[in-house]
Amino acid sequence: MNEVLLNHISFEPDLASLLEKFHIPEDSPHIEDLKGLAASAGTIARPKALYRIGYVETKGDDFVVIDGVRFKSRVLRVNLDKAHRVFPYIATGGRELDEWALSLEDMVHRFWADALCEMALGIAIQALDKHLEERFLPGRSSSMSPGSLGDWPLEEQIPLFSLFGNTEETVGVNLTQSLLMVPLKSVSGIRFPSEEGFESCELCPRDDCLGRRTPYDKNLYEKKYQL
Repeated sequence: MNEVLLNHISFEPDLASLLEKFHIPEDSPHIEDLKGLAASAGTIARPKALYRIGYVETKGDDFVVIDGVRFKSRVLRVNLDKAHRVFPYIATGGRELDEWALSLEDMVHRFWADALCEMALGIAIQALDKHLEERFLPGRSSSMSPGSLGDWPLEEQIPLFSLFGNTEETVGVNLTQSLLMVPLKSVSGIRFPSEEGFESCELCPRDDCLGRRTPYDKNLYEKKYQL
């Protein structure tokens, strides 16, 4: 199994972004507490990412088979129409930081720590993307994650995780019976070459999503993905 673990990812919390996120002025009496938490997080955090090279073997109308594992999704199938090599992955802010955040008793501090965990996950994803781009994907690429769309539900975590060995041992992430990942600040998916580019947000009509990266295109599914 050709798994690759990225586990030497440095994490230096962006204090300016945190102050902006929480609307904390630079002369606030709370700034020292936030600085202290950020410093602790930078010392404790061990962001990680795990990936493997996968090959698309079979394509149906609404499914693809990657290294013998079947994934049911019309959107994924169309997105992989010209792809032969893909990169299933798991990225996480790390169990170490998650356990630290949960140990905090002050509710405000725990709220801030949650944002630091989210930031560490973002750093892990950035490190993974940079690594893949430099080694395998010189052109444009995109990613899909189970549960991001109704077309590819959370249940698809099961076949995705089956592509890896003991993920709890290698990257510190395990999949629960309810299909959630622990630590919660983790993400899994498949990255693939895509000259057109793709964001799941384009197919998601939710107006109140804080993580929206691009506008919803109500005509996109019918134009590109409809059978």
